[in-house]
Amino acid sequence: MQANDIQLTDQVAIITGGGAGIGRAIALAFAAVGADIVIADIIPERCEETAARVSELGRRALALPTDMADTDQVNVMVEAAHKHFGRIDILVNNVGGVSPKPFLEQSERSWHRHINLNLVSMLAATSAAAPHMVNAGRGGSIINVASIEASRAAPYYAVYAACKAGMLNFTRSLALELADNGIRVNAIAPDYTLTPGLQGNIKGPVDPSTWIQASPAQQEATARRIPLGRTGIDSECGNVAVFLASAMSTYVTGTVIPVDGGSWASSGWLRNKAGKWTLVGDV
Repeated sequence: MQANDIQLTDQVAIITGGGAGIGRAIALAFAAVGADIVIADIIPERCEETAARVSELGRRALALPTDMADTDQVNVMVEAAHKHFGRIDILVNNVGGVSPKPFLEQSERSWHRHINLNLVSMLAATSAAAPHMVNAGRGGSIINVASIEASRAAPYYAVYAACKAGMLNFTRSLALELADNGIRVNAIAPDYTLTPGLQGNIKGPVDPSTWIQASPAQQEATARRIPLGRTGIDSECGNVAVFLASAMSTYVTGTVIPVDGGSWASSGWLRNKAGKWTLVGDV
């Protein structure tokens, strides 16, 4: 291992949904190790805020407000990014969202909105960006931000979970298709992570001081459910994304890394109020 293997110096990364939460954290983590960043987010103010933070870290930033559920806008965004920087080395398909509701109460319009936002956006961005990586001949890294809901049942999130499961299979399949081009394709799978959306600020300020705060009872319930005993921090996803984008992971492709405090591994085991691990329903 070389000291600079973690560096992304002068590489260009597109981050979808990069205006807040995990996407913003990945953008800032990449900038901290030398990458220039394209921020694609539907909220212009959030695009500009992340771009300003990237500039403060001494890297170039391009804010491109984009509705990632609109494939035409996605294509325009990717072409603008390539024209501006002259290269694309990394794509992070992070954008997504969900409104919990029983499947039988969801409208067809709701299905399509979830599918377009969580699955089609990834297909569109990859279809637009990957050819630039292939043509440049330098290899590259595609990182898909899935969810542990891709690997377990998720009542009231059925369509979202199906999209995330599709994302994992796409990750593995595309890893094989692009292997000969030196382009690695991997995914991370977060669980509860402290983001504006989780704290009730889907479109509001990024400043954590403005967020709705979890009650002590909610915090205690989270600590009992997650093996590491706390909600995740968005920068922890950023750290794993840096690993997957960098030379630290040159032999890693077609895999998914849970960034979930052990939630997926626990698979139904919870701490009881005495702090002991027990299956749901056990006394």
